[in-house]
Amino acid sequence: MANVRLPSLREELALLPGSRLKDGQPSWMLHDPVRNQFFQIDWLSFEILSRWSLDDPEAILDALHATTTLRATAADIEGMLVFLQSHQLLQIRPGASRQMAERLRLRKGTFGQWLLHNYLFFRIPLVKPDRWLSRNVKRLDWLFSRSFLFLTLTAAVLGLINVGRSWELFSRSFVDMVSLPGMLGYGLTVTVVKIIHELGHGFAAKHFGCRVPTMGVAFLVMWPVAYTDTNDVWKLTERGQRLKIVAAGIATELAIAAWATLAWGWLPEGGLKTAAFLLSTTTWVGSVLINASPFMRFDGYYLLSDFLGLPNLHDRAFALARWDLRERLFALGEPEPEHFPVARKRFLILFAWLTGIYRLVVFLSIAAIVYHFFIKLVGVLLFMVEIVWFVLRPFINEFRAWSTRWASLRTSRRAMLSAGIALAMLVLSFLPWPTRIRTSGMLQPQEQWPVYAPDHAQVTALPLKNGSPVKAGTLLLEMSSPSLQTRAEQGEARRESLSWQSGAAGIDSEMRKDWQVLNEQLQTAKAELSSIAADASRFEPRAPYDGVFVDLPPELRVGDWLANRELLGRVVRRGKHQVVTYVTGEDIHRIRKGDRGLFFSDGLAGPVARLRVIGVDQDSSRMLAEPELASIFGGDIAVREKNGVFYPEQAIYRVLLTVESGDVSDQHSWRGRVTLEGDWEAPALRFLRSAMSVFWREAGF
Repeated sequence: MANVRLPSLREELALLPGSRLKDGQPSWMLHDPVRNQFFQIDWLSFEILSRWSLDDPEAILDALHATTTLRATAADIEGMLVFLQSHQLLQIRPGASRQMAERLRLRKGTFGQWLLHNYLFFRIPLVKPDRWLSRNVKRLDWLFSRSFLFLTLTAAVLGLINVGRSWELFSRSFVDMVSLPGMLGYGLTVTVVKIIHELGHGFAAKHFGCRVPTMGVAFLVMWPVAYTDTNDVWKLTERGQRLKIVAAGIATELAIAAWATLAWGWLPEGGLKTAAFLLSTTTWVGSVLINASPFMRFDGYYLLSDFLGLPNLHDRAFALARWDLRERLFALGEPEPEHFPVARKRFLILFAWLTGIYRLVVFLSIAAIVYHFFIKLVGVLLFMVEIVWFVLRPFINEFRAWSTRWASLRTSRRAMLSAGIALAMLVLSFLPWPTRIRTSGMLQPQEQWPVYAPDHAQVTALPLKNGSPVKAGTLLLEMSSPSLQTRAEQGEARRESLSWQSGAAGIDSEMRKDWQVLNEQLQTAKAELSSIAADASRFEPRAPYDGVFVDLPPELRVGDWLANRELLGRVVRRGKHQVVTYVTGEDIHRIRKGDRGLFFSDGLAGPVARLRVIGVDQDSSRMLAEPELASIFGGDIAVREKNGVFYPEQAIYRVLLTVESGDVSDQHSWRGRVTLEGDWEAPALRFLRSAMSVFWREAGF
């Protein structure tokens, strides 16, 4: 850079003293008042800027070497020039209007780029609160006192103790809020709390003498987030003051939660108690899970960044993690982006990976919400935008960085080893693996006849005990029904009346003309009696074959009234057992007749049996015939219940297996785990099949 005149700095820029950096050297804040932005610079950068008016790089270096112990080079001057140019901190030279217009055009981008960036993030300033905050900040100085902090902590402890004592009532109140009015209440509460949260930042900033130019709403992927412009905090040289301003929002919410929790325990039932419950639950969750998280650029991030003394924490951690990944994969020997102690370096790398995983989960969740709640076509487009921008773009950028190092990669033995491992993993993912199919099933006799109670039935006799052997035709139990008896008596009386009238019609000339009608009514009455007799047989069930009568409820007594279709027992034929299980649509194609299986009863309290598949349904089951396998009863099959019928939440296929060996001599039914052999399958093909099935299912808009 010899014989090069340096451009002049903008005259309105200001240099402010900053806090000391972690290595002990002083720092300064370069303030751009036009954009209200602050740039932290180290000692060397400060000394260079202090001599920038010399206009000559050589003169700056000579002055530095003569008056300081720093040993700068021309590269340091060039780096500072690039920094000033990229952040538009230099005066515009005459004739540079075209260059500035081109830079503005590139910064604005195309209409599509503008639309993309404004969909992903944009701000809407709503108010300029600085004067109002200045007028009222003195009135709220008591909020920053130790006395208020002590009282708030005491309220939090007392409130939590009271919640612990009344936990059942507290948890029931939360369940009661899961409704449309409850959700509206939560939405209103969150809005109010977030406004107070931002006011907490604003009053804390004014308390320490900072300016608060704007407050408003920012939209992150169309999700509204309140914000307060507190850039002026960088004028503060004490890090503790900056931390207090950043933490003020979370502290405000936690204070609201503490006092609201205490109030919930003391207030009587009514609207005020409900409001206190909403404030206590909403603020705890919002502060701890959202605002305190350092993985997004919320309060927790700025707290951690300032506490560690590492501005731009995410960018610096990601740069270090990318360098670490390349070194582990390729061993290129490149210098670290920044030098940190070993413990700090490990922490930043781990933090970068955790942040990446957290963001991936959040952005995928937002993409799914956008897809499901927008118009189908618009949802698909927005889903693709988020997947490309937040998920694929970081990988693409990293692959581009690898391509620029291709010459070094070709000669790196570590790179060859990494490529070989990656290729082997890719090949293995497309090779069939001997994976097993695991599900739940019912081990039961192959032939069994359940006995259900008819409607309006009362037990009149219990001739058998549980486990009694029975012959075909044996009476299992006796029941009666007053309504059925009344129907039988009325039907018999009607039959006798019609029979007498039909007989009398042969000798009575007046009745002879109705003889045919009377005969038809008589036949109808006899048919009704036959129907009543058939219904009566249900009140005296008999064994259909030789077997064992089991599962008779032990608490059943003579005189008990029964519920409709209440299970009263089963007649089980002695012989082979079978296992009934259900398999999802993703695995049903892997099962064939003759495949082997294994059954373990739940808790290993029952038999263990070796199985073989004897039947596979080709059509999915619309209803679950074995309620013991339903998720609401501890099984694995997710169902929804309607009028006592269980409907599977996804397509399931019934599979029957016969027992080949095992100690299953008793006549009981057992629920347990079923492991099926099945065909081998490649993991990658399984993933592709699932992805394509979801795509074709959701593409039908």
